[in-house]
Amino acid sequence: MSLHDAPIAVDIAHPTGPLSPAAPFRESRNILLLQGLMGPLFRRLGRGLMAAGHRVYKVNFNGGDRLFWRQSGGIDYRGTLADWPTALAQIIADRQISDVILFGDCRDHHMAATRICRDLGVTVHVFEEGYVRPDWVTFERGGVNGHSTLPRDPQWYRDTAAKLPPVPQHRQIASSFRRRASEGLAYNVADVLTRWYYPNWNNHRPWHPLVEGMGWLRKLRERKARAAEAAALMARLQSTGQRYFLLPLQLDSDAQIRLHSPFAGMAEALRVVISSFAAHAPEGTRLVVKEHPLDNGVRDWQLLTVDMASRFGVADRVDYLPSGDIVPVAQGSLGMVTINSTSGTLGLSMGVPVIVLGTAVYDIEGITFKGHLDSFWSEPGGPDHQTFEAFRRVLIDRCLVPGGFFSEEALDLVVRHVIARFEGRPIPPE
Repeated sequence: MSLHDAPIAVDIAHPTGPLSPAAPFRESRNILLLQGLMGPLFRRLGRGLMAAGHRVYKVNFNGGDRLFWRQSGGIDYRGTLADWPTALAQIIADRQISDVILFGDCRDHHMAATRICRDLGVTVHVFEEGYVRPDWVTFERGGVNGHSTLPRDPQWYRDTAAKLPPVPQHRQIASSFRRRASEGLAYNVADVLTRWYYPNWNNHRPWHPLVEGMGWLRKLRERKARAAEAAALMARLQSTGQRYFLLPLQLDSDAQIRLHSPFAGMAEALRVVISSFAAHAPEGTRLVVKEHPLDNGVRDWQLLTVDMASRFGVADRVDYLPSGDIVPVAQGSLGMVTINSTSGTLGLSMGVPVIVLGTAVYDIEGITFKGHLDSFWSEPGGPDHQTFEAFRRVLIDRCLVPGGFFSEEALDLVVRHVIARFEGRPIPPE
């Protein structure tokens, strides 16, 4: 039975075109891309891999996926989640897939795909936001974060890093919130308009795409006022010299919260942190809650933060930072409380004490605070610089590439470095 007429409803959207010349460093491989970020990352990567001589296919699960692919090798999957493992195994067999690339390994279709690939001996490569921020992207074999196979032994990192050359010179990469919001809006609109064609698609995110799209529009409309509010808060903190701890919020829909933490969502985490701060933080200290830069604006986290602070009697000691660069606010903090955000490694790189409340790849003895949250406020300690730098060096060698997702320069860097690492070639200079 062919894929086209199979009851599991996999349709070929675009046949694969002629192959480019073979890659100079490795034989041609057959690569399957699953869901990527909302934007052109996988289209750009697909083009680069094809130009390097590989055969590339891409599964589109909805109209947003298809909108940002728009080239040969597309496969529309219109079946159910229950039928997906059978469909994927068929795609892998028919196209002799050697490698699968996906963004985020905790989405429902991706978790099933990882299991199938493991059973079939197919290598899985996972994209995520960078473990180390800013200007790095995670590209790791097998799984990321809570699913990473990296050890938690500090001595292993010190021994391994000692055998590696220095980190190549790295520079800041441009990024655009407007671009991120616009791409998210376009993706969601395309998803909504094509639900008739993808009847079994169920977004892993908890909101209807139109609701999320309206949230992005609201954030775009209010960005100047929010930036002014953030600037005023930072100026006040710096001019008065007030001591504060930092809680960077994570995305409420993020699988790192749902699957790799003890919390059902960020609201519960916010309650736990603020209640502990109210009961145990030294007098005269404050708590700054920073909104995630990619939050879609559907939920009013500022209002929730104010309500929580009032409930626990610390409304006059809790501030909300709606936007802005996390670097200066982290650098000036007494310590950072995080579930498992990559903001944690940013703080650690500046010597800021960090406590992890969930599961994180950097939650290692000698790097993060290992006591209870109630004790952190009074005796946060600090990271061992040598151990953290060894950890960072190994991460860059094993599973990080420079670049980002929200500018042309950032995408170019990611694609060039990922293809080089994929083919086992020396990493090209930035």
